[in-house]
Amino acid sequence: MICSAKRKVLDGLNRRYIYGRVPLLHTIIFLVEMAVAARLAAKFNTYYAERPVLTTMVTNAVLGGVADTVAQLITAFRTRRPPTSGDDFLSIEIPDLDKQKPPLFMAYGFFMAPVQFQWFGFLSRAFPLTKKNPTAPAFKRVAFDQFIFAPFGLACFFTYMTIAEGGGRRALTHKFRDVYLPTLKANFVLWPAVQILNFRVIPIQFQIPFVSTVGIAWTAYLSLTNSAEEV
Repeated sequence: MICSAKRKVLDGLNRRYIYGRVPLLHTIIFLVEMAVAARLAAKFNTYYAERPVLTTMVTNAVLGGVADTVAQLITAFRTRRPPTSGDDFLSIEIPDLDKQKPPLFMAYGFFMAPVQFQWFGFLSRAFPLTKKNPTAPAFKRVAFDQFIFAPFGLACFFTYMTIAEGGGRRALTHKFRDVYLPTLKANFVLWPAVQILNFRVIPIQFQIPFVSTVGIAWTAYLSLTNSAEEV
């Protein structure tokens, strides 16, 4: 009975749009996610000192949820018709946005964080920055990260999302054929510059959160790419 009532409330919110363009439910989710992210940012050093891996996992999950919620808000805004003068502030519409995506992205960010944590630790040990020559090790880290981890990470992302959404081998083959290489090329445009700054300037405990923060835009792009391929 309670679950049914909650479902009705969520469905009702999901069918309401602010000014006919911005989905109310996803706006609420975004605000909640941002409040959690602000709380994590305020206490990050304390949490990281006690439990670095878990803190990284939770941070990745929250930022992944923010990114996909942003992607869905962008999609809704682009596809909704402009409101007419007679539309209400909250207009009721039939089409629903995908309510399963933010949890999927949050789960992916949560479980991928330990792999990232170990990878960044490996890079810092393999290519330590020195006062005499900090630039060369930073470039080596970027090269290893972009040519080894980036292709692996994108493969994990598209595989996870395809399987989690119920796709089989054929769907996965189409995903890699149609969007993997274009996305990897886009990765090479954005991330080398970001990672040079990350490895050269950002302290190691903030490197994954920094990547995840910049990655809000990147993950939103991945979400839009993944959704476009489904269509």
